[in-house]
Amino acid sequence: MKSIPENVLRTSLRLVYADPEKNFPKLLNWAHPIATATGRLQENQWNMIKSVTQDHSSGGYGLIMRIFHQTDRDVLEKIFMNLVFNAAWFGAEKLGKNRSEMDMNIPWAILMDPTSACNLSCTGCWAAEYKKTETLSFQTLDRIITEGKELGTYAYLFSGGEPLIRKHDLLKLAHKHNDAIFAAFTNATLIDAEFVEELLKVKNFIPLISIEGTQEMTDARRGSGVWEKCIQAMDLLRERGLPFGFSTCYHAHNTEYVGSDEFIEFMEEKGALFGWYFTYIPVGQGASLDLVASPSQRAYMHKRVREIRAHNPLFVLDFWNDGNYVNGCIAGGRRYLHINAHGDMEPCAFIHYACETIHDKPLLEALKNPLFKAYQDHQPCNANMFRPCPMFDNPEMLVEMVNQSGAQSTQPIDSESVEQLYAKCKPIADKWKPVADELWKEYQKQ
Repeated sequence: MKSIPENVLRTSLRLVYADPEKNFPKLLNWAHPIATATGRLQENQWNMIKSVTQDHSSGGYGLIMRIFHQTDRDVLEKIFMNLVFNAAWFGAEKLGKNRSEMDMNIPWAILMDPTSACNLSCTGCWAAEYKKTETLSFQTLDRIITEGKELGTYAYLFSGGEPLIRKHDLLKLAHKHNDAIFAAFTNATLIDAEFVEELLKVKNFIPLISIEGTQEMTDARRGSGVWEKCIQAMDLLRERGLPFGFSTCYHAHNTEYVGSDEFIEFMEEKGALFGWYFTYIPVGQGASLDLVASPSQRAYMHKRVREIRAHNPLFVLDFWNDGNYVNGCIAGGRRYLHINAHGDMEPCAFIHYACETIHDKPLLEALKNPLFKAYQDHQPCNANMFRPCPMFDNPEMLVEMVNQSGAQSTQPIDSESVEQLYAKCKPIADKWKPVADELWKEYQKQ
């Protein structure tokens, strides 16, 4: 059953690649009855996709054309099959069945830290409070992926530390699990011509390059010369037809620029196909509160991500401002989870509490831990999907879940109690609430 639509998809993709402007509408017409008849897309969802792709002035259409014109054909085919066919089609079907039968959270994607080591020391790093000597062995990473695919999880992301310190192991994993999709949040300093050629061979590994905006903004937070290395890496990837995205933390000092047309158009010029925005989170007792984006800055990004998606040929996401599309918080295994370099099963990269490690038991059993169950029972964390986060927007809920589950801090350098974190986040949440409530009212009128 699987091989028939897979072969049809592969053939269709090659036809589109040969002449995207002419043949992409044909692919849509072919896919329509399959996607809607199987229940994977509702008719109104399909109509939205069709309207965007038929409008040649829309950002969606422009992005699709950029993808086909800019990406190496074999790489595009591999990523499309692994991401759309394996992860979003058959994997999602299997995940849904397992979630329903087991009554538990099982993630669509797993974020892992191969190492806590890093060659930079960025101001306000969310991972700064981990020991710098922790690693997940190749065998452990391999086991997580193997067991994850059995559950229906085909998407794996790497963070750190700097994950490309372990790039040879990561490439081995991508080669071994050539039916999965991989991505890495990287500072780009270890991306060189040799690594790019290896990416061309495995075809299923996408770099997400961390950049803070201008050269001055990036180097101020990440160190002198880092911005230039980011740009060099982007040029290398683009020239070889490899897809990549950018990852940007917006904070008090860069929000207006990283949301601007100037920045987005520069990322397009460099070849980025998508971007992930994260708002600055003050993790750790010594984290600077001066970097926290103001409510007006967060509202600005709420507006800008929607404008960018509508008008620019580049797809952007904002985990906090896009809660309405995913019904709130996706952490705790609902759609994703984080396994740090020590093996702690954390609900989210920013929630440094756990009551289980991946070393103690198989992935399926580890997913049943009390903290993840508490997340399942509390999600969504707020009826207002623009206040999705149990830490940043509803910190009282995080206190309840951590204490209810008996979870402990996973920050050995700077163990921050959940009550301390609450005291830090509550004023931020209170300031955001009236702004978010107004945005939610406007959204519900649409």
